[in-house]
Amino acid sequence: MFWHSKLENLNDYFKKKSERNENSVYFYRINGYTEEIGHFLRTYYEAARKAGVIIEGRLPNPDEKNLAYYNEVMGMDFRLEPAFLTASLKKWLPRMNDFQRENVAVSLYDSLDSLRRQGKTEHMQKNAYIKFMCWLYYKFERIVNLLGEETIPKILYEGNISNYELMLISILSNAGCDVVLLQYQGEASYQKLDSGSVLSDELKQAGQQPFPEGFCIKQIRQQIQEEMNKERLYGRMPKKLNCTNAWIQSDSGGLALIKENAASRGSDPGFFYNCYIRINGAEDKLTYANELYQFQLELKNSGRRRLIVNECIERPAMDEIAAVHRSNYAKQDQMILDLSSNIKYTANLELQRMMVKSFVDVMYLEAEKTHDSLNKLTNKAVYLLCWLGRYQEKLFSGWKEDEIGCFIYMGGCGDENEAVFVRFLARLPLDVLILCPNLEKKCCLTDSLLYEINEPQSLDLRTFPQENTDVHVGTAAYHAERELDTLMYEGSGIYRTQQYDQANAMILQTMYEEIKILWNEEVKYRPNFGTSGGIVNIPVIFAKVSGVKDGEIPAYWRSVKELVNEDTFVIKSAPFIDPASPNPMKAHAPEFYKNGRLMKTKIKSHPDYPYGFLREEMQDYILEKMQALIDQKLIRGTFENGTEYTIVATILNLPKELVRLIQKFDFTKKNPKCIYINTTEAMISLEDTILTAFLNLAGFDVVFFVPTGYQNIERYFNRQVVLEHQIGEYVYDLRIPNLDGQSCNARPRWRDIIFKRGK
Repeated sequence: MFWHSKLENLNDYFKKKSERNENSVYFYRINGYTEEIGHFLRTYYEAARKAGVIIEGRLPNPDEKNLAYYNEVMGMDFRLEPAFLTASLKKWLPRMNDFQRENVAVSLYDSLDSLRRQGKTEHMQKNAYIKFMCWLYYKFERIVNLLGEETIPKILYEGNISNYELMLISILSNAGCDVVLLQYQGEASYQKLDSGSVLSDELKQAGQQPFPEGFCIKQIRQQIQEEMNKERLYGRMPKKLNCTNAWIQSDSGGLALIKENAASRGSDPGFFYNCYIRINGAEDKLTYANELYQFQLELKNSGRRRLIVNECIERPAMDEIAAVHRSNYAKQDQMILDLSSNIKYTANLELQRMMVKSFVDVMYLEAEKTHDSLNKLTNKAVYLLCWLGRYQEKLFSGWKEDEIGCFIYMGGCGDENEAVFVRFLARLPLDVLILCPNLEKKCCLTDSLLYEINEPQSLDLRTFPQENTDVHVGTAAYHAERELDTLMYEGSGIYRTQQYDQANAMILQTMYEEIKILWNEEVKYRPNFGTSGGIVNIPVIFAKVSGVKDGEIPAYWRSVKELVNEDTFVIKSAPFIDPASPNPMKAHAPEFYKNGRLMKTKIKSHPDYPYGFLREEMQDYILEKMQALIDQKLIRGTFENGTEYTIVATILNLPKELVRLIQKFDFTKKNPKCIYINTTEAMISLEDTILTAFLNLAGFDVVFFVPTGYQNIERYFNRQVVLEHQIGEYVYDLRIPNLDGQSCNARPRWRDIIFKRGK
């Protein structure tokens, strides 16, 4: 017989028989959780799966078929005698040897005899005996022939155990089994069966907590299966794993850590030692740019590979996406395995294995973190692979073991696709440095490996200084003035000239009479004006005025004239832009817009680019609003018949007067205006619709005056965006007077008098 020994630590469960005290086994019940217990249970589960029995839920009672087979083989005799039990076990479970059979028989006799001593009838003893025999055959036959062997068989039981189950498992424990009872609801149920803890011991550990919600054997099995699947995905593992930031011991700045020689960071041959750092703000903005310049010079002189990206990672082009081999996927593992085959670096197979491992790690992290749909996760993986293909040679060309390159991202991650790519790079033999000197602009990257440094000062530096011409060092007085600006203007309602370079337009819903009131007001006095994160929210007017109030034509033209000022662009005939008129940008539009994105760099560098003389921030503003107009699909035909290219060509060919109005536009002061007058049946052109929609997005007030009431401006809008005001009776064939100064009281023509129409 075996006896229950006390644990010194949980690993004692995995000792061989010869490593234990003579004939000792362990039988413990676990009522709480620690990380150590969690790791132990996973290992114990694996041991029980290989040489043991796992019970999830109670053992089912023998059914009619089980009992019929037992009766056929064994008959229904029963005697509470060791010799009878030994003979029965030999016939019922022939694979047991004599030693195993004797131990089980003795333990079985003790349990049945305890029932007799409790006053149970012989019939009840017989029923228990048959139940035990059926359980031994149908559930435990695979381990009874392992009892007493060098590897101790394991039983893992989950839940509140019943009286007869506890008796049988005790029989097997006494015959040479290790047992673990997992009791998620605590001890109360067990103590009713074994109040003195005679049959088993309770495991007690410091810091034990209730089991995590959802913890169960099924969850352990799923986790192990996922890890097995991951191993299959990794293929052959690399010889070296990343030791990211863990080697850092000093409090020296982030730049100094990256400059530290790779060989001095650590010596374990199983690791490569890299940095993964984000620095928010600047320690001293007077010297910040120069420090970065000197830092990259040192990297360059040391021969380290480096790649610098400013503000954003340009989206993959169509040809880059097409180069990624992919299929339709039903499961996450299938997708990761298939896409990882795109990672090729035949020049160094060890580096290729590192890339594959990093890819698998990051995709699993992303799946756990965001719970994205499989389609979204696949898109992120494709972006990652496109960027790897784009930058692989620059980062790893000629890579040798123990070399650590450097990836520098100025400005920080703007979206999750970029964040996924940076997480991927940080698990390769690369130092990854993210610089966010402007504290108002946040990097969206989160990562448990990331080492973050926060500095007190904020600096609007968008480009990493790689040449001495890039280094602009401000004097103390200059930065003091900028700080004073912040104190004076931020949140005060007072704004410095051209203080902001980004704005969003919001269409105001107004009464017709309010147009005149709001027209000449500075936008900061309009309802819902505000600033947030360096962006101005501009309330604008985008309206159509139909009809003539009271039919009073002179008064009508006077009301129009009152809206015309030096910042008003007036269109007096439709269409304003003839589709057939020459536009030099039409031929280039397809190369300026690809894969859903404007090629801003290509546009600006093109010899025919018309806005190169504007302020840089205003050029960017025009291109951003052009992109927004396309993305909103406001214009009919966008992404259907090539209208997006018409949008590009039209906005890159604005009249000079409009370009000047945009150039002088200060987002917190009076906004520029556009008045479009259409007195005939003529429809405005697609290009006119694009023009007015763009001006609205750019922050212009745009008003259409249509005395006829005709629906001649709505043709090319995909949805109703222009607020219409019906102000009076419809009047036709009006002639537009000189709105720059000529009197609007011209006498009506005789035919207008006859037909009661004015001009």
